[in-house]
Amino acid sequence: MGIHGMMSYVVEHKQFFVDLQLRNTKVIIDGNNLYHRLYFDSNLDIRHGGDYDSFAAITHRFFETLTLCDIRAYVVLDGGSDVSDKKFTTLKERAQEKIQSAYSLSRGGGGSVLPLLIREVFKQILTKLQIPFVQSFSEADREIVSLANHWNCPVLTFDSDFCIFDLKAGYCPLNYFQWRNICTHKGSQEFYIPARCFSLEKFCTHFSNMNKTLLPLFAVMSGNDYINLPAMEMFFNKVRLPVGGYGQKFKKHLRIQGLLNWLSRFADPAEAMENVLQYIKQHEKEETRRFLNASMEEYVPSEINLQDFFQNGIYESEEAKKLELPPWILSALAKGLLAPFISDVLVLRRTMLHVQVENMQRPSSHVAALSIRQVIYGLLLNTSESSSHSSARKYPTSPALAVCEFDRFQKALRKSIVQTAALPGSFSGDQYSPTALNEVPVADRLLLLLEALGVTAGVLEGVPAPLQLPVAVTCFWIRNSEPKVKLQHMKALLLGIVFGELHKILKNPEPGARQAEVNKIVYGQFLKWKDGKSQKEALELDAAHLFCQWQCCLQMALYLNQLLSTPLPEPDLTRLYNGTLVHMLYHDLKSASTPEDLLSASPEMNQLYCSMVRVVRCAIPTEFFQKKKAKPRKKKNKQAAGQTLDKKEAPTVQVLPSCSIDNRFTTFMMED
Repeated sequence: MGIHGMMSYVVEHKQFFVDLQLRNTKVIIDGNNLYHRLYFDSNLDIRHGGDYDSFAAITHRFFETLTLCDIRAYVVLDGGSDVSDKKFTTLKERAQEKIQSAYSLSRGGGGSVLPLLIREVFKQILTKLQIPFVQSFSEADREIVSLANHWNCPVLTFDSDFCIFDLKAGYCPLNYFQWRNICTHKGSQEFYIPARCFSLEKFCTHFSNMNKTLLPLFAVMSGNDYINLPAMEMFFNKVRLPVGGYGQKFKKHLRIQGLLNWLSRFADPAEAMENVLQYIKQHEKEETRRFLNASMEEYVPSEINLQDFFQNGIYESEEAKKLELPPWILSALAKGLLAPFISDVLVLRRTMLHVQVENMQRPSSHVAALSIRQVIYGLLLNTSESSSHSSARKYPTSPALAVCEFDRFQKALRKSIVQTAALPGSFSGDQYSPTALNEVPVADRLLLLLEALGVTAGVLEGVPAPLQLPVAVTCFWIRNSEPKVKLQHMKALLLGIVFGELHKILKNPEPGARQAEVNKIVYGQFLKWKDGKSQKEALELDAAHLFCQWQCCLQMALYLNQLLSTPLPEPDLTRLYNGTLVHMLYHDLKSASTPEDLLSASPEMNQLYCSMVRVVRCAIPTEFFQKKKAKPRKKKNKQAAGQTLDKKEAPTVQVLPSCSIDNRFTTFMMED
């Protein structure tokens, strides 16, 4: 949520905080807030699609610091959109703001847009570090409060709503949590993290010992991400708010301070509300009263017992129970094995596609992955009308099986109605409904996944299992991208994957490895290429657009793979794509240099690279990367012109066995 202007107001008043030396405690972390702050506060790339390896390194250091201070972290992530849709208007407004930020960044300006796969990367890091985490069914604030009060431990976030919740052990804003400045107690070897904790008692004392139960009413009247009540403007226009104290820098701070001073006169919310309603038109009073009371419920701690999840793996949400969703899907959502994208489609038949820094003159990068999304939609909405299972009747219904997508169109947010894919006969029936999808034999689930991506299992032989999904996605991307993928784009991506594999080999070397020194040299050269990319350089928009399309295809392939209970191993996203390196490799491949020649010094890495190239070339038409033959000006040059290939591309163009790809997900519809 978030109260407009509240956080900036609070941080101006040091008297609202107490200093802490955090160690030897549990702490509940707002996961969404944390990965936003870690990425944006660390000066990481936001123009070239993200540097996930750098983000992983910073996140590792963060949790290692907590462990050093004996701080036991429990992470809570937001889930899908609220079923009541009360925040939908705000979601659309924020999506439009992100589009403007992405446009600014694409033109060399400022802005803040997270890389597309950052949430999935963050979950993989938590899993690897064995940090316990849960993904709520919808927004997590109230569940965080309940767990923190149950365990009597502080909350770590940067959300102004936590200034309203009554937290027993307080709220530590992330900007005051100095994890990079770890300290040692004098006379001992115990480490601690300096922090500041917001004190609700100090805050209420400042406003004439204000009753803390009045704060939810204050939040609702101020307006948060859910609430924008026109009647409140009438109240503010009529009432004289006692500002008191010294002047504020911003007008919104004057309103916050004035409203708090005004509310502090009343004993409880009921008395305060009656006085508020005196300034409201007679015919609007009852509706306003109901709205205020309902909105204040958002600041009541949740009844969901997250302790039960962290101890026994059980997550029970009354909201989810009413929808009667399949139990395996609810469990997978809570464990983060399925993305909120899945619950939004299943429950709301709607999704909001995240913008990237791309060429705004072209259609959204998400168009490239449309057919994969349609397969996902087909599976999620594949409920038999005759099924006796109650869940089949509880999902929202419409005359046609379709999903409403919100995506970028030029520099605006646009709604499109997307028809689901009609699953082929072998993949239809009750066994492919959401209720029983996890019980389908793994061989059939794998076949469905590969057919959606347009490759066969035989084509992927020779590629290590953890890289089979990214390589299959690369084949799909080349066939579905616009503008057309060039050889240099493909090479840069695959070389970037090799860079990630090199890192893993060097970090965990096998005993007796002969190529260790050579691999270090090769890895060092890759690092030089990565460091050579300046964040101030102009972005090559079409290259950025193509690499954004690859991430869109990978994201949806990941979601489909997860929905099918991972028939292919999930790749290590932290080392799969490095935006600055891939863009720099592409830039060098366009010039006279040949970065792939460096791999000849490392037979192992060279073999991996060649295997991936071979698979990709096998899955696309043989002539795909050949340049179009130029029309000869003179008759005598006709034969020579017809035989000419681009000199850089000629060595790589080779005759490979043709692979018959029978993709049965080819007939789709999209209506604006």
